[in-house]
Amino acid sequence: MCKFCSIKCWFIFFNTLILASGVALITIGAMQYSTYLQMGIFAGSSLSKIAIILLTVGIVIALISILGHIGATMDNYVMLACFICILVVTISLEILTGASFYVFRSRIAILQVNSDINTKARGGVYEYSPENRYAINRIQEKFSCCGADTYSDWFRSVGWNNHTILPDSCCTVKSERCGQDKSKVHKKGCIWAIKLFLLSNLVSVGAVCMALGVAEVFGILVGVCLCLAVKRKEYESIN
Repeated sequence: MCKFCSIKCWFIFFNTLILASGVALITIGAMQYSTYLQMGIFAGSSLSKIAIILLTVGIVIALISILGHIGATMDNYVMLACFICILVVTISLEILTGASFYVFRSRIAILQVNSDINTKARGGVYEYSPENRYAINRIQEKFSCCGADTYSDWFRSVGWNNHTILPDSCCTVKSERCGQDKSKVHKKGCIWAIKLFLLSNLVSVGAVCMALGVAEVFGILVGVCLCLAVKRKEYESIN
């Protein structure tokens, strides 16, 4: 009986870690969604799918973990077996997701020479259309950047009429009409700033997914032991 309790405690411990990881992914995905959506003005709308993937993976992990907790609490062999089978599939998906983030990281590494993304970013600043202005200004504030390649992009913008000053969102310390003083604005372009953000963000997320997949392997091993212990306990109760 003590051995059974010990196995169950270990299972609950690993399953709690899995649940916490799922909640963490949901939180990260929700927090990053609006950022990726705004970044779409500079780098394309497909970036928001990254946050959606994180949310989806996090929700699936959390639901599976809850199933495992219920099965362990009720000593239900069928629920534990379902938990293990679903978790095996999930681990495979997580490892693939982590690998895809790593591959995507390699693509981001050549962001500055990617003509499609560069054209999108430069076009967004050049046009500075009313529907995109809020997102462009938010990105410049969030990533401490100005323009697509450099702050001088605003001097050629048709949407930004006053070419003698820069948008206030370019300033190191934002204040009304601070863009009149070019010494107080960020000099780096947003293409470079977004590239650095994506590199660090995607690597971190990919590492989390891969590490989570490895950690869940231990959860499966303990889960199998618990399944066998529950089955043995049921058999002994019948006899």
